[in-house]
Order: sequence, then structure tokens, then C-alpha cells
Amino acid sequence: MIISASYKTDIPAFYGEWFINRLDAGYCKMVNPYNKHQVSRISLRREDVDGFVFWTKNLGPFIKRLETVNQFGRPFTVLYTITAYHRALESYVVDSERSIQHMKTLAETYGPRVAVWRYDPILITSLTPIEFHLKNFDRLARDLEGTTDEVVISFAQLYKKTLRHLDKAAHEFGFDWEDPSDEIKLSLVAELAKIAKNHGMQMTICSQRQYLAPGVKAARCVDARRLSDIGKRPIRAKLKGNRPDCKCYASTDIGEYDTCPHGCVYCYAVRNRNIALKRYKEHDPESEFLFSSSEDAVAHDDGIIQTTLF
Repeated sequence: MIISASYKTDIPAFYGEWFINRLDAGYCKMVNPYNKHQVSRISLRREDVDGFVFWTKNLGPFIKRLETVNQFGRPFTVLYTITAYHRALESYVVDSERSIQHMKTLAETYGPRVAVWRYDPILITSLTPIEFHLKNFDRLARDLEGTTDEVVISFAQLYKKTLRHLDKAAHEFGFDWEDPSDEIKLSLVAELAKIAKNHGMQMTICSQRQYLAPGVKAARCVDARRLSDIGKRPIRAKLKGNRPDCKCYASTDIGEYDTCPHGCVYCYAVRNRNIALKRYKEHDPESEFLFSSSEDAVAHDDGIIQTTLF
């Protein structure tokens, strides 16, 4: 079983102590977001775990804790999102220069196969027009050269909550945004792919096959092949994405929605930052749950599972 930690929230940035506590305990519990009376117990025992995939925008608080993960004896990858967007779009994300240094530390300590750079989602606004992305991506790729062999991109998925957050931020900060045509997006992907190649990176695109320009591959963010290479042992996992065009291998995600206080206006996992911030402040690192209300906590326990949630 591959553990994903987590595409629902930023565990390395905000919940690292909880994760290490649960690793020591050998399990964690999760509440079904669609059925608050269903609780699952996820095994984190070494014999049940094949590897870990960490998703983050700030590895700083977790870097030392990676030593404990490494001693656990299972391979891990870090999907590190670095976009260097305007604060109007990413209110509380760590400065990109610090993130770049984290990536360098990660590569120097554990090797360049461990780190994967994510430049996503790509958002086209008057603060981040096409020209911005070309220059910004080139600068970041140049600074990250040698730390990774892959960069994952995608264009923003405009869910209802995303549209609401974008419109609110645009009004507050005085910018415009747009969803360009597929032709414009494909052209941008092709240019970014050339830049990535010049800096020793394979560009992949996450769950959006319509933008697979020449030289660009479909991303496998949860990648059993990469974990096998790092751990030098085969990992047998099925390909099982969580949405159309997703090429990930099967994994179990241990995060919770509405718990990440980064404040990104394009986020699909947070309804409202105030809710996320409140939950973060109420979070108990000693709890079996990353976050659970008192109503959730009385739900029944279904036992240890290895069900694919991603």
C-alpha cells in the first residue's frame, strides 16, 4: 500500500508532528467526508506500507522529520509545489527562494529522484499573464536544475468554489482572470516543455490529456515506478486514478479536506480559509485523526483497511 500524505491538505507544512506520531503508533483514523458516521482505520505498519508520497508547498517544518521517515525503511517522494505567484493568489505560501533551498537540501540528502517539482495549477490572470509564466517558469527551472528530473503542470480546475474564491480575490485585489482557449494552453505547454528540457527535466501534465504537447507525458503523481527505483525493490501497485485522465498508481490518502490554511484562491480542497485555519488551530497532534469533530469521533470503527482512496 502506498500512503499519500496528502492531496487533501499540506501534512508536511502543518501536520508533521501528527504524522510522525501516527507512524510511531502504526495507524491513523479517517472520517469519510461523505458519511460522517463512517470511520476507517489505516494501517501505517512497516509491513503494510510500500512507500509514501508527500505533497507540500512548504517542506521546511518537515525536513528534519524526513530523517524519521527514512529510518522507517520505506521509500518516499516529495511533490513540491513552487509557483511564486502574487500574494493575492497565494496569501500565506512560503517564499519561493526558501522552497528552492528546501528542494536543494532534499536532493543533496536523499537524491534527485526523491523530489518532483509541481508548477500547478497554472492560472492566467492580469497578475500572471502568459508572459509572466514563461519568465517565472524559466527562472524557477534554472534555480531548480539538478534537484529533480520531472516537473508536473496542470491548468486550474474551475470548480464552483474556485470560481467563487477567484471572483472574490479579483474584486478585493483589483485583477482580472480568464480561462484561455485550448489552443493558447497548448502553445504555452509547448514553450514550457522546451524550458524544462533545457534544465534537465521531463515535463508531465496532471489529468489533462488534451494538453499533451509534443515531448510532454501524462503525469503519475503517485508513481510506484519512482518509489521502486528509490527503494531498490519492486512495488506492485495497480494503476488507479481518482478522476478522468489520472494515471496515478493506487494509494491511500490520509489527509482531510478543509484543513490547509495556505489561502490559495485556486484550491479545490478548502471551502473557506477561515474554516481551515480554525481546524488547524484546533488540531491535536496526539489524536488518531488529523482532524475530527466531536460528532465524527463517535462514529464506528471499521477496522484496519487497505482500501484505495486515491
